[in-house]
Amino acid sequence: MKKVLFLLAVVSPIVMADDINKGRELAFDRSRGNCLACHMMEGGEMPGNVAPPLIAMKTRFPERSVLREQVWDATIRNPESVMPPYGRHGVLTEEEIDQVVDFVHSL
Repeated sequence: MKKVLFLLAVVSPIVMADDINKGRELAFDRSRGNCLACHMMEGGEMPGNVAPPLIAMKTRFPERSVLREQVWDATIRNPESVMPPYGRHGVLTEEEIDQVVDFVHSL
């Protein structure tokens, strides 16, 4: 069984709003996060429909850490997942993953 260590940082609301905006940019960027390739989400143009829509995320993932784990490597919870393991494969940095998670969790 894999063990993954996640570090959580306490940030001010101003920094958090900035991280949410940066996360949105990454999520919508077709060459980086590319969440729109599979997910429908508010504000996204030409979304995919292969994966669940990203709505009511705080209800679906009350614990942000579980959502972060999903973005870092979805195969931890579902070995058959087609979602890219953004953290494990180094597609996004740890900071970028946190920003995407902050954005997605705000939906």
